[in-house]
Amino acid sequence: MHRNLRSFIDLLVRENDLAQIEAEVDPYLELAEVHRRVIARGGPALLFKRVKGSRYPVVTNLFGTARRIELAFGPKPEKLVREVVHVAESLLPPKPAALWQHRQLALEALKLGTRKTSNAPVTEVIDRPARLDELPVLTTWQEDGGAFFTLPLVYTEHPETGKHNLGMYRMQRFDAHTTGLHWQIHKGGGFHYHAAEKKNEPLPVTMFLGGPPALILAAIAPLPEDVPELVLASLLAGERIRTSQGPMAGGHRLVAEAEFALVGSVPPHERRPEGPFGDHYGYYSLRHDYPVFHVAAVCHRRDAIYPATVVGKPRQEDFFIGDYLQHLLSPLFPLVMPSVRDLWSYGETGFHSLAAAVVRERYAREALVSGFRILGEGQLSLTKFLLLTDTPQDLRDFPRLFEHILARVRWESDLFVFSNLSMDTLDYTSGKINEGSKAIMLGLGEPIRELPRQFSGTLPGGVRRAEVFCGGCLVVEGAIYADEPELAAWLAREEVFATWPLIVLHDDASVAKSSPDFLWATWTRFNPASDIHAAETRVHRHHLAYRGPIVIDARMKPGYPDELIVRPDVAELVERRWPEYFPRGLKNFD
Repeated sequence: MHRNLRSFIDLLVRENDLAQIEAEVDPYLELAEVHRRVIARGGPALLFKRVKGSRYPVVTNLFGTARRIELAFGPKPEKLVREVVHVAESLLPPKPAALWQHRQLALEALKLGTRKTSNAPVTEVIDRPARLDELPVLTTWQEDGGAFFTLPLVYTEHPETGKHNLGMYRMQRFDAHTTGLHWQIHKGGGFHYHAAEKKNEPLPVTMFLGGPPALILAAIAPLPEDVPELVLASLLAGERIRTSQGPMAGGHRLVAEAEFALVGSVPPHERRPEGPFGDHYGYYSLRHDYPVFHVAAVCHRRDAIYPATVVGKPRQEDFFIGDYLQHLLSPLFPLVMPSVRDLWSYGETGFHSLAAAVVRERYAREALVSGFRILGEGQLSLTKFLLLTDTPQDLRDFPRLFEHILARVRWESDLFVFSNLSMDTLDYTSGKINEGSKAIMLGLGEPIRELPRQFSGTLPGGVRRAEVFCGGCLVVEGAIYADEPELAAWLAREEVFATWPLIVLHDDASVAKSSPDFLWATWTRFNPASDIHAAETRVHRHHLAYRGPIVIDARMKPGYPDELIVRPDVAELVERRWPEYFPRGLKNFD
């Protein structure tokens, strides 16, 4: 579709879906707040042409609507994935006539991967030594530890096998030639680094900015560890990714059409504090030690454009990217997990906090087999709470799906909580980094209860308000956790709630009025092992059997990171300068 970032920007200009901002904008907080306000309105991509302190323009919000993602990639990748799945499922054993009908796939396969070129715009200028302080790196939230690269495409190769990884790992700029490298425990680039560190060797690293839009999606995609991201990128781009020789002897190949390439290495055993950082869960991820990237050279186009994004409380730009990747890759799930018929992770919860699946139940408890398979598959293993049903459902319609499951769940046998597990690094609900718990809830077969849909009882002491989220799920507002830490356990035994399968305790019950708000505020704020309570819990053959109602304590707890809130003076500045950014208003881009 698009060989480079320029091709995509040109298309957005023709489609009247790019706003070019002539006013000077500060990369410290101001630019990010403009971006957030535009994406909240479903507005256009943004090209900031004058960025304070840098000669490079900044482009953001490239993928902030489903329409722009369609413009970037079109329908062809989804069609190819579905055809591949069809061939894999129906052509065993292969028959010549049937194979001939799908000969186009063989032609498309010739376009996968990379090809060398001597014409590499990314090498037009090579700055050595590196001057990262000349790049318009954004600070997006006021408590951030510094300025962060937010769309870095980090390329590494395994020091023993040579297999490559292209991942997106945030990078804090420390100074003119070093950055942090936020390699979390489950990241492919991190596995490469740990292998090099065991050998006491530095790991060569190249970080790209820009290039074919397909690179950005491929770097984010939840691919199995040994599936090469550049192959997916070429499928999305519709052609082989062009590469060229880099400036370092024996160094990595460079993506020829990238805007920037930062070339260097990560030494073994060196760590520096990185963070805090306002992250995609909607909270600050805290300060921790991470490896350090030493940049030896910065290659770039003469007129390079710096691409960036802004993350925060969903829905941001990453929400639309994640949903597209789920649509694209969902046909593959039944192929790699045959008992899983459909699967969806909820971007409103940061994706990893909640997922749901339709699975097969051909014999008793087969659904659990599917659940364990999902929780053992790549990035899906980070899922904190998994909902399973054996009846076809529109998993994207969460209230309806939740009602379906609540009408069927048998608390004594269908809720499983697993403690002492590895968790997403950004989930702090357990009070420990990289550690926590998970839960699986089953809703199988025929309904076993009628769901209540109105609450008319007298609220007990300690509860100020009750709102119905959906049939069977009541949201109650109570005292803050620090004042009443046992409130959730107490509410589970209150007779007034006995007919409700599920109670969710919040600091503010108004989240029940919006499905996105309910999803975010609930699943990002509780740890299953410590925050799920039942009217009664007994042990039966080493299984915890619960008697409902179940109460989820989703209040903010002491030690949780702060929620992301725009600093008032930044909000006032952007409000005042809005006519300078958009002299004709955003309506011209509708």
